[in-house]
Amino acid sequence: MELKKKIGLFFGSFNPIHIGHLIIANSMVENGGLDKVWFVVTPHNPMKSSKSLLHEFDRLDLVQAAIADNYKFEVSDIEFHLPKPNYTAHTLTHLSEKSPEKDFVLIIGEDNLENFTKWKNYAQILENYQLYVYPRPQVTKSDLTRHPNVKMVASPLLDISATFIRKSIRDNKSIRYLVPEPVEQMIKSKGFYLS
Repeated sequence: MELKKKIGLFFGSFNPIHIGHLIIANSMVENGGLDKVWFVVTPHNPMKSSKSLLHEFDRLDLVQAAIADNYKFEVSDIEFHLPKPNYTAHTLTHLSEKSPEKDFVLIIGEDNLENFTKWKNYAQILENYQLYVYPRPQVTKSDLTRHPNVKMVASPLLDISATFIRKSIRDNKSIRYLVPEPVEQMIKSKGFYLS
């Protein structure tokens, strides 16, 4: 019997995707033993404001450009086709029904673990899926780290923020080294995040 492929689901608005996201995804493959990481672009996170959000198809294109050279990374627009607002629990259920031959794992930051009990159907997620958690600076340790389905995965502590990148673009400052080169080129050529 063939072993199920272990796919890490990395949800985010990726507004824009930056090297911090890529380093985390790579750590999950290398240190978490995942076969692949899918970047799941969220049209609108119910916990975030959407006013500075680039159109979902543009964000999808930026992720595609960022990961094109890594066969262990894929981009997914699954949430574009699901009812809004997007809840992780619904997406996980949908993906598991659609691809029963895959073993899906949820990748989240330690800062999200702190608020995980506020997520819709969080108990159901914890019961049915593994959570691979990457460390974040200045967070309170959650009791959930002791849950049998929660696995802390070694990853560099990065504090790169998409907000900082968007502000740098508006202020006409360089974002070199903060985002992959193809992402920087696309942002420049299309004039993203200027207004």
